[in-house]
Amino acid sequence: MAISKDRKTGHIAGLNQRVFPMARYTLHGMFASGPTYKVGLMLRLTKTPFDYEHVDLRSGAHKADAFLAKNRYGQVPVLEDDEKDMCLCQSSVILDYLADETGQFGGKDRAERLRAREWQLWGAGQLTTGIYRTRALKLGFFNFNEQVAEANLNAATGALRELNGLLEGRDWLVGAAPTIADIDIYGIAAYSGEAVIDLAAYPHLRRWMGRVEALPGYKGIADCLPKETVAA
Repeated sequence: MAISKDRKTGHIAGLNQRVFPMARYTLHGMFASGPTYKVGLMLRLTKTPFDYEHVDLRSGAHKADAFLAKNRYGQVPVLEDDEKDMCLCQSSVILDYLADETGQFGGKDRAERLRAREWQLWGAGQLTTGIYRTRALKLGFFNFNEQVAEANLNAATGALRELNGLLEGRDWLVGAAPTIADIDIYGIAAYSGEAVIDLAAYPHLRRWMGRVEALPGYKGIADCLPKETVAA
């Protein structure tokens, strides 16, 4: 059934014009998108209801005028907050926003929040480039020549090795409890399997990932997000 969403009234209506209350948040994304997964995971872990709008990247929906009005970069994810009339893009920014709005995973003080942001910016470098691009190659989303493919894989394994070392003696990336840093970095490392990267050589990393996966509300990359538009 096709649905329409009224931003002013806070309701959704179907073809038969029945009206239902909608969730405060709408996540626009693609189930196979790593950045969208990070936001979906944050919403699941904070037990925050949300509507989900599937953005068909293959058909170019992310470049349509309606979507570009929400995200000037033509990328997923996008999070809309109807209560505060906010529309945000870039997964790290969205995680930061949700930490404030939900009061969860933001760290115990400003210092921990800043440390978390440091991790998010670090993760956006070689870890993201290496794992996401190697995954894209293995799944047939993109083609890279042999040299580029090797460089991507080396970037992934180098960043994973560094992350493994930094996790030695730590339960969480920042402080004594999980933060948006853990959610963000996990949302990259979780795709190592689809990138066909064996994590056996990274014991500290694997133990940390297990702690994230044990958090109440956790959902993995296969079942966190629906494959079509769904209202909460």
